[in-house]
Amino acid sequence: MTLVTLGELVDAGVHFGHQSSRWNPKMFPYIYTEQNGIHVIDLVQTARLLTHAANYVQKAAKEGKSFIFIGTKRQAAAIIAEEAQRCSSYFVNNRWLGGILTNWSTVQGRVEYLKELTKKEEDGVISKLPKKKKLLYYVVKKLNWNRILVV
Repeated sequence: MTLVTLGELVDAGVHFGHQSSRWNPKMFPYIYTEQNGIHVIDLVQTARLLTHAANYVQKAAKEGKSFIFIGTKRQAAAIIAEEAQRCSSYFVNNRWLGGILTNWSTVQGRVEYLKELTKKEEDGVISKLPKKKKLLYYVVKKLNWNRILVV
């Protein structure tokens, strides 16, 4: 099953990598060559691995597994949100907090704390607190600003 042709990948500019001075050695197997200080990605491998990834996602979707779409660049943000909502998946399209998947227990604890503080705010408990304790309101504001849609 071919998802995209090599011509489509070239037209999309997929073959342009990072500057050769800022490369990660783990990318070595996927670099075709270096041209004008920029690495050129091996599109044959890209097409093969893209097909492999699409087959995996299709199989996982049939099993009823859930996905998280991540795209924080401005050009991709609207598309990420639209496509994730179309298939009822989770998405992050504005600010990715580092370690959110590897430190899930910590993130989950902070989400629970956010829910608790939000409930206190709705019940009017925070407004009855002394001035120094009202700083919790700013914690709620900060947590809401950093919130993602996996809540």
